[in-house]
Amino acid sequence: MPKDFLKKGLSILLQRQTSILQASLILMGTVIFSQILGLVRQRLLVSIFGASDVVGVYFASTKLPDFIFQLVIAGTLSTAFIPVFNDLMSKGRSEDANRMASTLLLFVFIIFGFLSLILFIFAPVFLSILNLGSGFSPEQMNLMANLMRIILVGQMLFLVATFFSAILQSYNHFFVSGIAAALYNFGIILGILFLSSKIGIYAPALGVILGALIFVIVQLPTVRNLGFSFRPRFSFKTLGVLEVSRLSWPRILSIFVFQLGAIVTLSLISFLPSSGRNYVIYDFALTLSFAPTVLFGQTIAQAAFPVLSREKERLEEFKTTFITSFNQMLYLILPVSVLFLVLRIPIVRLVYGAARFDWEATVLTGRTLAFFSLSIFAQALSHLVYRSFYALHDSKTPFAIGSLTTLIMVVLSALFVLVWDPSLRSIALTYGDRLRLVPQGVEAIAFAFSIASILNLSILLIFLHRKINIFTKKSFFFPQIKIFVAALFTAFAIYIPIKLLDQLVFDTTRTINLILLTGISSFAGLSLYLFLTWLFDVKEASTFLLLFKKIGNWREIFEGKEKVFETRTTP
Repeated sequence: MPKDFLKKGLSILLQRQTSILQASLILMGTVIFSQILGLVRQRLLVSIFGASDVVGVYFASTKLPDFIFQLVIAGTLSTAFIPVFNDLMSKGRSEDANRMASTLLLFVFIIFGFLSLILFIFAPVFLSILNLGSGFSPEQMNLMANLMRIILVGQMLFLVATFFSAILQSYNHFFVSGIAAALYNFGIILGILFLSSKIGIYAPALGVILGALIFVIVQLPTVRNLGFSFRPRFSFKTLGVLEVSRLSWPRILSIFVFQLGAIVTLSLISFLPSSGRNYVIYDFALTLSFAPTVLFGQTIAQAAFPVLSREKERLEEFKTTFITSFNQMLYLILPVSVLFLVLRIPIVRLVYGAARFDWEATVLTGRTLAFFSLSIFAQALSHLVYRSFYALHDSKTPFAIGSLTTLIMVVLSALFVLVWDPSLRSIALTYGDRLRLVPQGVEAIAFAFSIASILNLSILLIFLHRKINIFTKKSFFFPQIKIFVAALFTAFAIYIPIKLLDQLVFDTTRTINLILLTGISSFAGLSLYLFLTWLFDVKEASTFLLLFKKIGNWREIFEGKEKVFETRTTP
């Protein structure tokens, strides 16, 4: 009986998902698994190496490989490949679709390989960009170059794996790609556990290669079963390739501007004291803030993207799908943003509270997380808005807006680090604690990031409104006002019990007490949020309450017999 149950459950997960609900639930499940493994990876790093300069060197070594990966792969796959692939499949031209996929895989592999080779050979030259303030020593820069070269090898495999994921998602197969992506982190964990005692910080870099290899292998059988086989044809005349290229360029330029801005912003950390340690603080806080963004923003946007792509000629349906997905995402992400803002220190302590992660690092990471948390909702919602533009085959508008807001982020970060921070340091000698609420150092960079993210979302929505008229009082503004009001009261409901219990009841030096304190405060806040949104008659509250009521019928939901979201992912 248990065997049959597991077999049936696995077959449901491995089948093609037929609704946004199915896809979202599976993506959220795999993302949660991936995020847990990612946090375990970070926890292991800090447990072994502490919040040290050497960990900062490792994080810095990943930035340029990630830069060219995002440039070459993300720009192609997120913007153009899936819509064009879906168009060909919907017309019954599966052979042409697979031929286009093979050709594109060959093209991007060659381009990425060429750029990686240049980066491999001239690693010290390119890495000097991250050391404008000379915060890293020559020895640390040499270590950074060696680590980057190892990571570049892993990225070649990661490229193939990501392409496989795009193919699977085009066929509405989300489980295998999601699990495979999660196991990438597992590979890094294995590297840290078994190799760190022998080769030190080189262990996670070799783990990247192992994780990327697992990422490829896990997806390969399903990709082959769907009929895809690599048949390279080095020709732009292959059907669909030119269309992908045309659609990709604005997105590639957009990613280039954003990634370059991010690298320049990160290079400003080298102007701060203890650059490596500050890299660790920044990366740890950013990782935590990205967790809910990926969980709610990326998953819902990813699940909705194929639907939006098919509805581009039916604008009323497109608008309905967008507004529904937008409000559902906001409903989920806003209380989480509030929770991260208020519970920043307990969250950091629970996730990174290893013996070698000292209290000073904990507080600084918590403060940095707080400033990132201000824009968690904007970061999540931007995923959906960007994909809405791409579904409409408009990648130029997001490029222009993204370039503008990236420039604002860079300028603000530079002002905060080079002008604001030195001034505050001198003032702090006189006024001390009065500056606790003022962002300084890496906190200020996080604050600049949040300002730019909120501004980016706002401008994107204005321009999307010009296309499809999304700004309606009844379906767009009224639900959001209600959600924001409920979230405001939620913040107080979380803050009050954590202050009272921390001072009067719990000894939070003990982990179990810290878990209880965080759990009670979170439960109080989220319960009030659910009650208020139900009281305010927020449609999304009813939707998710219905979902929870039906969660026992998980088989029916995944098989498409239970429908909570109206929109389906098949024509």
